[in-house]
Amino acid sequence: MTSNSSEKMSAGQIYRRLLTYAKPYWPAFVISIIAIIIFSATEISLAAIMEPLVDGSFVDRDPDTIRLIPLAFIGIFIIRGIANFITTYGLGWIARNVIKTLRGQMFERLITLPASFYDQSTPGQLMSKLLYDVEQVANAVTDAIIVVIRDTITIVGLLAWMIYLNGTLALIILLTVPIIALLIYKISSRFRRISKMIQESMGDVSHISSEVIEGHREVKTFGAQQYEINRFDKVNQQNRRQRMKMLATDAISQPIIQFITVLGLSLVIYLATVPEMLEQITPGSFISFVTAMFMILTPLKRLTKINGKLQQGIAAAQSIFALLDEQPEPDMGSKTIDRARGDIQYNNINFSYHASTSNVLEDISFHAKPGQTIAFVGHSGSGKTTLVSLLARFYTITGGQILLDGIDINDLKLTNLRQQISLVNQQIVLFNDTVANNISYGHSQQVSNEQIIAAAKAAHAWDFIERLPDGLATQVGQNGVLLSGGQRQRLAIARAILRDAPILILDEATASLDSKAERHIQAALETLMEHRTTLVIAHRLSTIENADQIIVMHDGRIVEAGTHNELLAMGQHYAQLHSQQFQEKPIDISS
Repeated sequence: MTSNSSEKMSAGQIYRRLLTYAKPYWPAFVISIIAIIIFSATEISLAAIMEPLVDGSFVDRDPDTIRLIPLAFIGIFIIRGIANFITTYGLGWIARNVIKTLRGQMFERLITLPASFYDQSTPGQLMSKLLYDVEQVANAVTDAIIVVIRDTITIVGLLAWMIYLNGTLALIILLTVPIIALLIYKISSRFRRISKMIQESMGDVSHISSEVIEGHREVKTFGAQQYEINRFDKVNQQNRRQRMKMLATDAISQPIIQFITVLGLSLVIYLATVPEMLEQITPGSFISFVTAMFMILTPLKRLTKINGKLQQGIAAAQSIFALLDEQPEPDMGSKTIDRARGDIQYNNINFSYHASTSNVLEDISFHAKPGQTIAFVGHSGSGKTTLVSLLARFYTITGGQILLDGIDINDLKLTNLRQQISLVNQQIVLFNDTVANNISYGHSQQVSNEQIIAAAKAAHAWDFIERLPDGLATQVGQNGVLLSGGQRQRLAIARAILRDAPILILDEATASLDSKAERHIQAALETLMEHRTTLVIAHRLSTIENADQIIVMHDGRIVEAGTHNELLAMGQHYAQLHSQQFQEKPIDISS
């Protein structure tokens, strides 16, 4: 199923798919439905009891009826209360289990989606799906089912009772049903359309909020508070407008439907007082009939009101299923490697982010032998990070072949391939957890404190960790906000050291460090890089002078390759980059 298939599904198909999530809990569902039917029966009983109440108590003054009617009322409301509890609790229990399952599946899908999906999505929109949309589904699963089933049975039962009492009068009420059904159908379409727009606006609200929260320092530093307030106000207003459209539709639909119903009721009351009709109906039957008519109004009102929640739930389910139907990262590989030697070959690699766009990498070929260090340099946007991302299959190449130890990386199981790689990125990601858990992140087996400390020492991080309030047990805050940039970088390096993978990717790994810290880390990295194949993306050319090969990239192509001294001797791109960094002379590498 493709990501577009859910968008083509009808409301009924979406709801039926949603109900499949309740299938494992069918015993509770059956009990709840039985309780709903019993509750609906008590509604009909209240109308039916009016006939013996009037005829037996007030007209015939039958002592048995006078004595039993109050007991009957008490019994009806006891049964009604028990049935209502079972229904509400039972369906609520099912709904929360469905929500738990949906959230779990959504999270699992998010974990397995390719990098290209995240390139086109925002965290705020995804969080809105995971939190807001799922709760809308909860309303559709519980409130909607209770109201739709209970009130439909109640209305049908009351109409059947009215037909039993007097078919002619009941026919007038039945004539209003097609008109009401058509109105509900039209209103449902509008509710669902508005609900989609509300979900989109909620995604925008979440997106801007998360951006401001994460970038609060930049917002304050650049004095952009008013700009962000205006930007948020725009999407907030859009959300309000969509909500008001929903409220307006709901507010207009209910009185219109009730007015149509009341017209029928008024006509029935008028005809019931005609002498010919009075001869055919007893006072008790008439009161019972009128009671049933007025009792129809309440479930009818609930049905029209719940329609909004139901359509919101269907629109939310469509949004959720669109995410669940996204294709996870392709993993057709079947081969595994215990521990790679680290022989990496890029053969005539081409890559574009979309089939309709031009290549961002063109004819890339190089060979990294086991234990070698290959460095990539070039201006921003030259394709360095994209190139190394292909090795871990974050993206799928559009042409050429990448080999690891002579095996096409597409033939390797994805998890096995990535087990061979450690990554220290320019954008350090730390989790709101302890220092120890951040260093040992991703290890399936228990890691001892001694191993963590050894990795921290190797990364020159132990000195500052010891000074933290709780040492290894110190919470680092969201994305390591309680640590300095250099400290975060050293924790990421310690994480890579502890992973002990045969291939190491360093993407500007020393970018956040001052000169003193950089010297310490460079020494640690040189130890780490021993007996490992290392791909280094570097901005500071001083850090890669000892690389076995330096590849110079420009506009997605390799323009030069060689050792530091060889490239300097060429006097071309690399020499100009080196001159710019160390002599601060203007350069032009467009030639």
